[in-house]
Amino acid sequence: MMEAKDGLRTVVGLMSGTSMDGIDAALLRTDGRDRVDALNFLTIPYDDGFRARLRGCLGRTDNGETVAAVERDLTDAHADAVRRLLDKAGVAAAAVDLIGFHGHTIHHDPDRRITRQIGDGARLAAATGIAVVNDFRSADVAAGGQGAPLVPLFHRALAHGLPRPLAVLNIGGVANVSWIGPESADGEADVVACDTGPGNALIDDWVLRHGIGRFDAGGALAASGRVDDAALAQLMAHPYFGRPAPKSLDRDAFDPAPVAALSPEDGAATLTAFTALSVARVVPHLPAAPVRWLVCGGGRHNATLMAMLADRLGVPVESADLVGWDGDALEAQAFGYLAVRSRLGLPLSLPATTGVPAPMPGGVFHPKP
Repeated sequence: MMEAKDGLRTVVGLMSGTSMDGIDAALLRTDGRDRVDALNFLTIPYDDGFRARLRGCLGRTDNGETVAAVERDLTDAHADAVRRLLDKAGVAAAAVDLIGFHGHTIHHDPDRRITRQIGDGARLAAATGIAVVNDFRSADVAAGGQGAPLVPLFHRALAHGLPRPLAVLNIGGVANVSWIGPESADGEADVVACDTGPGNALIDDWVLRHGIGRFDAGGALAASGRVDDAALAQLMAHPYFGRPAPKSLDRDAFDPAPVAALSPEDGAATLTAFTALSVARVVPHLPAAPVRWLVCGGGRHNATLMAMLADRLGVPVESADLVGWDGDALEAQAFGYLAVRSRLGLPLSLPATTGVPAPMPGGVFHPKP
């Protein structure tokens, strides 16, 4: 990878998140350290048929024909997303140094040193004519880390000049937090991270199961219901919430059985409260209580969830867009940023972000054809 005189690379970051909404594709320039210039972004939703096929791969650890076919089609969809993003931005593929390709997590069990993201990096490089870094989590998990979350170093790079300690909360299918401490004289800052608990996944699955749609738009269904305190207490009894950070989760780590008998409205309200309360429960595990929470990901569009978070946390809880970030693009941008760090041999994770024993580089490089 050629380094520009200013140290910046032009990269594409790609994310297919646990909510299974579609592909987020971001174009940015970054040095992989403390400089991030966002250039363009788009989201391409999955159609219902492919989403169902992808859902059918969750929890699979085999390399059978079904998983292989979905991986191939997922990769080709990402190649199309790259082409569409570059067309939108008016940028030629030859001007892009690298693609950071997260793929899609179908199984995550770091306690057994297993994590699996499907997505064929070599196929994507061949289809786009651009070098690719993928498989960002495996090295961390193999070394004894949780393999997630991987976005904290990117959040730290964005957070210069903001009041500290700051929490950046990403609410996708699973929710994760990056705690960023005060900046030192050299501009560095301590960072601690973990998955807090469920994000949107349980709510989305509940709405889908009741034939109301794919998600609770704006939190309207939850707003029309009442939280069942007994069911919420059962959900919060999961041992995960007593574990210290860092820690991580699989999308389907929680059993929604406690809400099974509730009305659609009350179930949505209770599951939304579950996400909010699980975020609040992480605060005692952080080095100090954050003075502000910035929320990114799809969950920030859920007004009911945002109100519950503000009530539980007792400090400002705001959309990351209010500080000039694109809350929909951040996770895709992060994997472009991490791809550059991978090529520079810099850590993608730290002991305080994933529990890995030492700062850990990672990623697998696929050169352009």
